[in-house]
Amino acid sequence: MVKFYESSFSYDYPFPAVSLAYFLRYPNPYAKHVLSTDVIDRHFDPDNQRLHTTRLHLKRSKLPPTVLKLLPKGILGSNSDSGQSYILEKSVVDVKEGWMTTETRNLEWTGILSVVEKQSYQRPTRENGLDGDGTSNEAQNGTTDVKTSTTFVSRFGQGGPRTARRKAEVAPASSESAVEVPDDVQPKKSFLSSWSTSSLQRTIEAIGMRRTREALLKSKDGMNVVLGRLRSGGLVEVLEEMRKDREAMYGPEGPWKRTWKQGKGIEDDK
Repeated sequence: MVKFYESSFSYDYPFPAVSLAYFLRYPNPYAKHVLSTDVIDRHFDPDNQRLHTTRLHLKRSKLPPTVLKLLPKGILGSNSDSGQSYILEKSVVDVKEGWMTTETRNLEWTGILSVVEKQSYQRPTRENGLDGDGTSNEAQNGTTDVKTSTTFVSRFGQGGPRTARRKAEVAPASSESAVEVPDDVQPKKSFLSSWSTSSLQRTIEAIGMRRTREALLKSKDGMNVVLGRLRSGGLVEVLEEMRKDREAMYGPEGPWKRTWKQGKGIEDDK
């Protein structure tokens, strides 16, 4: 099963500011769940003058309780208690043409729900972004259009290639070796017996869509905070406020030392 969610809105800031704020958006007061951001790859293509970036975000995240209730106990192993998940982000920026495309996807629990979010950031088009004489009026309207398209795919209950191979291995080589089961002996019904696979998938996808709507609102609020800092104090203020946000969330030592102390059983200094 597949579900789609689309939305469009605009930032009241020009494209250069919005594209810069995108890469500086963590941490912010609306993204306290983001633990770290690492650049995996970044390169500039001199032929088309586009910047390509791949980043990995570590976020504090768990499957919603409503989803966990639908799943058999133990299906997630220890991952359900880790409280952390990785998000892969890829982006392409063309400053000359004034557009940026991004794609983010979850790397955890993909067998239960895969979420792929694609966004396009665009400075005003010719129809609404140019004066009558053909010159840019971006400085006057100072907006950036954003379109978001999110795809939700749940494959829960579907057997993959390993399952197919396993079934083939345990299947009888011929009908002569098969074991007959009496008609009055019926297999035990599983936890999911009252649910069809498609019903479970639709329910999981609907829950994911509801959470995505809420996350998009917070994401926009967080971007506006960073954009406001850029406008009032430039890059210096953004970096200083990022430091303050990080200390407010994790203390002056940062999230990693706190995690190390907890693993060693060391209490934080009072």
